[in-house]
Amino acid sequence: MKILFMGTPDFALFSLKGLCENGYNVVGVITQPDKPKGRGYVLTPPPVKVYALEQNIPVYQPGSLRTEEFASLLQEIDPDLIAVVAYGKILPKNVLDYPKYGCVNVHGSLLPEYRGAAPMQMAIIEGKKVTGITTMYMAEGLDTGDMLLKAECEIAENDNFEIIHDRLGILGAELLRKTVDGLEKGEITPVPQDHSKATHTSKILKEDCEIDFSKDCDTVHNLIRGLSPIPLSFTHTPDGKLLKVVESEICERESVNADFGKVASLENGKFRVLCANGSINILKVLPEGKGRMSAADFIRGRKINEGDVLK
Repeated sequence: MKILFMGTPDFALFSLKGLCENGYNVVGVITQPDKPKGRGYVLTPPPVKVYALEQNIPVYQPGSLRTEEFASLLQEIDPDLIAVVAYGKILPKNVLDYPKYGCVNVHGSLLPEYRGAAPMQMAIIEGKKVTGITTMYMAEGLDTGDMLLKAECEIAENDNFEIIHDRLGILGAELLRKTVDGLEKGEITPVPQDHSKATHTSKILKEDCEIDFSKDCDTVHNLIRGLSPIPLSFTHTPDGKLLKVVESEICERESVNADFGKVASLENGKFRVLCANGSINILKVLPEGKGRMSAADFIRGRKINEGDVLK
């Protein structure tokens, strides 16, 4: 079976590596154009491109999938199946309809829950205990296609986005291989999604990242870990400086506090912040104009004091 792989970031890399390392015939990779990154705006290739070139797999970076040029390229490659993992663009109908075994997407949630751009982050932010991977046929809607296989993944209390991202990346690679094998053997029966149960996520915006200590401690902790290590949640110190929070833990859940946002104590290299219900310990931070540091170093630098109010 000739597989055309479409993907861009690190999450897609898990699946591409899984296919290549297990001997699948990946005949080409479609990925997003190189983009400038960092302070020097250095033109940087996507992770998928770097790996594909190392494996001597042809790489294509079209600006659009809706051109005659890309339609001709597709005919030239002539894939039996297109595997799509976090590619970043909607596939037009002529691409969806081309391969014999269809276009198969690896999605980071248990569909129809969390369709859209940030399923892993939102599962953590909303306090889910279980998430997972769904492979599905791609359709013209956003994550609306028939489901093929599913696999679950537990979310522990202190798991952050990075941990779940990597865990689901590995799980997604395994499930993609099972899906490809099952489709080739005719052993998978597609299951339509129940659209009435669908929930949706969108890209994480800056305003989504601000911590609201008037919420309960679980809500605050979930936001912090759901946005770590990137883009990071934030608050402000009393002098108005931005303080991003890298890591936290629940301290206690029982108290009811009117002075939420108050730093209640500085102990054991942590600082405890009151929420409307309960409190959290902040363990690591990214202060404005500085690098990431432990809460202990932030305290030693006298950048936070007992009684301060974060807001």
